[in-house]
Amino acid sequence: MPNWIYLVLAALVLLVGIAVVVVSRRRPGRPIAPPGRPVPAPDRPPQLPPTVPGVPAEVDTSVAVVEPSDLDQAPAAPGEPETAERPTFRARMAKARSALAGALLGVRTRGGITAETWDDLEEALLRADVGVKVCDELLDGLKARVKSKEIADPDQLLDALRIEMVTRLAGADRTLQFDASPGGPNVWLFVGVNGVGKTTTIGKVAAQQRAAGRSVLMAAGDTFRAAAAEQLDTWAQRAGADLVRGNEGGDPSAVIFDAIESATAKHVDLVLGDTAGRLHTKTNLMDELAKVRRVAAKGAGRVTEVLLVVDATTGQNGLTQAREFGRATAVGRSAGDSGVTGVVLTKLDGSAKGGIVFAIETELGLPVKLVGLGETIDDLVVFDPVEFIDALVATD
Repeated sequence: MPNWIYLVLAALVLLVGIAVVVVSRRRPGRPIAPPGRPVPAPDRPPQLPPTVPGVPAEVDTSVAVVEPSDLDQAPAAPGEPETAERPTFRARMAKARSALAGALLGVRTRGGITAETWDDLEEALLRADVGVKVCDELLDGLKARVKSKEIADPDQLLDALRIEMVTRLAGADRTLQFDASPGGPNVWLFVGVNGVGKTTTIGKVAAQQRAAGRSVLMAAGDTFRAAAAEQLDTWAQRAGADLVRGNEGGDPSAVIFDAIESATAKHVDLVLGDTAGRLHTKTNLMDELAKVRRVAAKGAGRVTEVLLVVDATTGQNGLTQAREFGRATAVGRSAGDSGVTGVVLTKLDGSAKGGIVFAIETELGLPVKLVGLGETIDDLVVFDPVEFIDALVATD
């Protein structure tokens, strides 16, 4: 190898050595931590967030927590109450309509009116729980019109059925009776078996009557069911109504009497009386209900409504309930007359047996005044026969 290469390498080594010495002299010396051990940072006082009076120190007040509801819901403008769209029978009775759709479509798509047509119609009506008696009367009338050539095809037959069903439910007075003449408060009693929704119905009626401008007092006459008074108290607060309650297990008649006396003293317009749910087959319980009805008629109160609350899913059993509760509340009426003035049909949106309306109205002569089409206050609506039949037998 030539000598000049050795000279170049030696010069490079010398230059590197000089550079290391210069750099080490310019940097201040500091201890070098052993391998694998971090150099401890100089001590520094912890930085705490500012505290807010009344808030625990462990809560970080510097961070605002935003709940999902704060993002999803804008606050309502002051003085502008929320408005809800009135529910329609057709939208809420899909379950009942679907139970009949197959039979009714079979009638419509068939070429003419045959024996199978009548079988399909009978199946549809009985499935809707209109009852054997009402079913036979409807079909007998239609058969006579077909025989006389007044009805010639399936479309005309279904139209005639719809009109006949509406006609049977027309003419009933479905208004809630309220005596506005001077005197004591009006009293509306709510009766029915266990679990039909009496307390919830009373709460909804209270809210609607308050919205109509009437003062309302609610009487917690169900002294037997656990938490019944608490449930009614919640509804009273929501509706802006007064509440009278008694001791658990106490005499329900005394609660109703005290409520009427309180309403009279305060000049309240309307008393809504809850009663304990009871089986219509229990004689002693029905006798107790008769006592509640007699006591409610004493004093200054005027009983203008006795509303039977019926669960639409019970079907024809509701007819038996209406008879027995009518007997128990028939105070001051002729023998055989019903003390029930109207029916509230709940849970119609979840039932395929809405035809019970026909049995109650045609066999007992009791008007269905209110129906429940859902869970909210606005879902308790006045019964409309035209909308009801259209929702029940529509095939489109």
